[in-house]
Amino acid sequence: MNDKLPDGYEISTDTARLDVALIHQWLSQDAYWALGRTREKVDAAIAGSLNFGVYDSASGAQLAYARVVTDRATFGWLCDVYVAPAARGKGIGTGLTAAVRDHLAPYGLRRLMLATADAHGVYAKIGFEPIAEPDKWMALGEQ
Repeated sequence: MNDKLPDGYEISTDTARLDVALIHQWLSQDAYWALGRTREKVDAAIAGSLNFGVYDSASGAQLAYARVVTDRATFGWLCDVYVAPAARGKGIGTGLTAAVRDHLAPYGLRRLMLATADAHGVYAKIGFEPIAEPDKWMALGEQ
């Protein structure tokens, strides 16, 4: 998976490597979509998801996170994609998203979805497009 990231960074799906306290801080205090999310909710979300961490190869410090809610057969929801402010602008977000896409490819998912208010360009670089027929989609809950 490392071929998607700039040199000096690595990606892992090993949940044991995740700095969950840091992820909770990022999401609950800085991510517009998760402000105020409790640690208990973060823990539950991690437990029920396929998780990706990006780490500095030299120090091992976690610099980014993403998770996918998936059945590993037909559908996936990419969410909670976060890159630490000091690590932004280095291609980490694009590399992480490409690695997620490539990791999921063998499952043959029919659809991988995400929602974003401000990072359309990052996701477009690796193939995400606006929904062709948004009038077919519905949601229950926060919108």
